Parts: sequence; C-alpha cells; structure tokens
Amino acid sequence: MGCRANSEPRQRGRLSVLVGLLLVWIMAPAYAGNSSNVSGEGTRAALVIGNGAYRASPLANPVGDAHAVAAGLKRLGFQVTFKENTGRRELLEALREFANSAPQHAVRLFYYAGHGVQLRGRNYLVPIDASMVGEEDLPSQAADLTDFVERLGGARNGLSLVVLDACRNNPFGNATMQLADARATRTRSLATVSEGLAPVSAPSGALIAYSTAPGAVAADSPDRRHSVYTKHFLQWMNVPGITVERMFKNVRIAVALETRQKQVPWETSSLMGEFCFQTRPDGTCG
Repeated sequence: MGCRANSEPRQRGRLSVLVGLLLVWIMAPAYAGNSSNVSGEGTRAALVIGNGAYRASPLANPVGDAHAVAAGLKRLGFQVTFKENTGRRELLEALREFANSAPQHAVRLFYYAGHGVQLRGRNYLVPIDASMVGEEDLPSQAADLTDFVERLGGARNGLSLVVLDACRNNPFGNATMQLADARATRTRSLATVSEGLAPVSAPSGALIAYSTAPGAVAADSPDRRHSVYTKHFLQWMNVPGITVERMFKNVRIAVALETRQKQVPWETSSLMGEFCFQTRPDGTCG
C-alpha cells in the first residue's frame, strides 16, 4: 500500500510531463506557422507606382519599371495595385489607402519609380503635375514619403518593404520664378531642394531600400528597358529561398559592379523575422 501510494504521485508526474511534451509537439506546427506568417505567408499586398511623364525633366524608365515589378509581384502571390503617371491627388489617395489597409496584410510592399527629392531631412515623392516656385511649395505639391513610412510602421503585425528607385536628379534644381507681392518683386530659387533622398530609419518590422546611397543620384537609362537598379531587383526577387535582406545585398553588389561604383544601393532594416519572395521547393527560406 505504502509503495503504491508513493508511486502514484510519480506516475502522475510522469504523465504530466508526457502530456506537456505531447502538447508541445502538437503545437509546434502552429508556432512555426505563426513565425512564417511574419516571414511572409498569408496575404501579400503591394502598391506599385511609376511616374515618368513630368512636364519638366521627364524620365524614360519608371513606367516600364513599375509595370515589370507589378507583373513580377503578381506571379509571387501579391495583390497588386498599380498606378502610373500619377498627379498629386491620385498619388496621395493611393498612399493613404495603402497605409490604411496595411494591418490587414502579413506583407506590405511599396515600390516607387520616379522623381524623389529631399528638403530639410524629409523625403518627398514628386507627382507629374507638381508646380513649384519656392521650397515652401514642396509639402503642398508633393507626397511626404517620410510620413507614409511612419504610417506603415504603425502596423504592428507582419512586415513592410519600401523599395525606392526614386533617387533621380532634382527636377526643380535650376528653376527660378519671379514672385510678385504688394511690396516688391523677388526671385526664389528651388536649388535648396536637394537631389537624392535623405536617410530614414526603418520602423520596427520594416525595410527601406534605396536605389542609391542617401544624397546620391541614380541615372535614368533611356537607352535601356529598365533602370540598372530595377533590372537587378527583378532578377533577384525571383531567386527561391533567398532572404530579402540577402537579396538586396546581392542587388547592391550587382548595381555597384555594373556602374563601376557610381551607383551603390543602400538599405535600412528593422525586420524581426525572415522573408523570402519565393521559398525553395521544400518550403524553406534562408
């Protein structure tokens, strides 16, 4: 009796351990599933914009680049919203809707090709109908990229990718106009609007990829089908099993080699998990 009484607690203890191990084994796929959701399974959404038909400083590549990126993302399972040659109202509305829908998706990707400029550390995407006479007009004539990235960072689930082939020449750099007021006529220059884009820290769960280093300029390529950056981005995003951070590193190396270091892409990342645009045949990533 005494021996049986002593063994029952041990047997119950062993049973509890076995039950616990069984629960861990049963739940392991669920945890793996949740982890891979952060890594990219589940709903994928993309907003792709190409602006090239500017009245001043038109660009040859962005619309074709954006079409190719949109098609590639669709093949990879993204729900793609595509816009080309957007005016300010359409550009702002597209950014607003995408930011608002961000929490509904496990992966959000924004790709933009076109003119982008910086002013006092803030970045702006330039619509094709922008009309400016002074730097004070920029916030009202362009889309505040810095604000958009911050809004994407407000989505606490999943991950966000921002890909910017927007570090082109400053379309306003040589513009001056006469401004008349009741007191005098004066000249305001837009030369203080800087070329390239300012570095922005990626919010938690996000990666921001620039086609060239902050403050530098990426060349448009009218004699080529795609810009140098987007050409290599299209190539590497289709390689199975490569993580997104490794993918952008490979893009950076390829662009730097092709341009002989004249254009060196740059990224800032605060991703918390792994993500592959396409897994290997066995479903692995990394």
